[in-house]
Amino acid sequence: MRESWRWFGPDDPVSIADIRQTGATDIVSALHAIPAGDVWPIEDIRAHKDLIEGQNADQAPLYWTVVESIPVHEDIKLGRPGHEKYIEAWAQSMENLAKCGIKTICYNFMPVIDWTRTDLNYKLPSGAYALRFDQQKFAAFDLFILNRENAETEYSDIEIADAKRVFNEMSEEEKTELTNNIIAGLPGKMTDSYGLDDFKAMLDNYRHIDKKALRQNLFSFLEKVLPRAEACGVNLAIHPDDPPRDMLGLPRIICTADDLDILFEAQPSPSNGITLCVGTYSSRPDNDLPAMARQFGPRIHFSHLRGVSRDPEEQRSFYEASHLDSDIDMVAVIKELLSEEVRREKNGQKGNDIFIRPDHGFQMMDDIGKQVNPGYSTIGRMKGLAEVRGVIRALSAQMDGT
Repeated sequence: MRESWRWFGPDDPVSIADIRQTGATDIVSALHAIPAGDVWPIEDIRAHKDLIEGQNADQAPLYWTVVESIPVHEDIKLGRPGHEKYIEAWAQSMENLAKCGIKTICYNFMPVIDWTRTDLNYKLPSGAYALRFDQQKFAAFDLFILNRENAETEYSDIEIADAKRVFNEMSEEEKTELTNNIIAGLPGKMTDSYGLDDFKAMLDNYRHIDKKALRQNLFSFLEKVLPRAEACGVNLAIHPDDPPRDMLGLPRIICTADDLDILFEAQPSPSNGITLCVGTYSSRPDNDLPAMARQFGPRIHFSHLRGVSRDPEEQRSFYEASHLDSDIDMVAVIKELLSEEVRREKNGQKGNDIFIRPDHGFQMMDDIGKQVNPGYSTIGRMKGLAEVRGVIRALSAQMDGT
């Protein structure tokens, strides 16, 4: 496996020099300053690549090998007239990346919002801080802060009463913080920051877009992009919807193994693959992650190895747990990924390594109180990478001996 680390560019509090000390070899990055729908110029890609790789001759080398993400313009997701120009820009960015040697691209097809959490500083018994999604807080936002039209039809009477209680107990500061956490944009999001009115308007754009329509818009996008991906040797790796279920009246279409079966039946291109985000998929109790890693092994180009712990009383609520101590059997998942690499090697497949990265680590120890990107502080992710690395080494030695 190729150990990677997400870097948000020169403004990331975690520097390239810091990342070298983690032992990672690969960088996951993007040109975040370029608006969605614009082409990534080759000169900008090369400049960013040089920031990462410019010191490789004198120091432990790092390589920019994975993009996360080229944002997919909302007009593509909506299938609006004229959206073809944005598909062309996306494909041109992909081809420019390939010319620079970067051939694994993680992307998502989530409408309006990217990954969503209600709490960015959820204090754990250990004293460390984690990301959390609280279903009752989210319902309170949806029903009583956003006041989304007809939102009450999507909740039971008990859920509405619980959300009202949570809302009434919140201070104005807490309501503002919750709103910002959900809609104001986080590092790594591929959507813009919104105000409440803008957010409502964006949601309203999807009033007549259901799962079937959104899925068809994804397929139409891929029909145009995948032949060009094949031609330049690029692997596309779609990220699941996070959390993986419908929310805010928006359809979600990459949530389960069944969704992936539909995707690959419709678009069987070998360049059409997935990012196995273990934490995202496992925030649904009906997703069996070791089984998914086995079933979709040939399609896995990239994996986020993190776990979540779901609330026993409300399975839609969860917090980001330690990489090896969660509701997921992470050892079994890693074993399946290693087995897939062995299969690829036996088949003579070039580039058989799967890129992995630690994801959403705790804010802990000396990182507490520092300015960090939520979920992307140094020490928590380094702890996760070290744990995952230990599992990989142990399983690899075991597999080599059999």
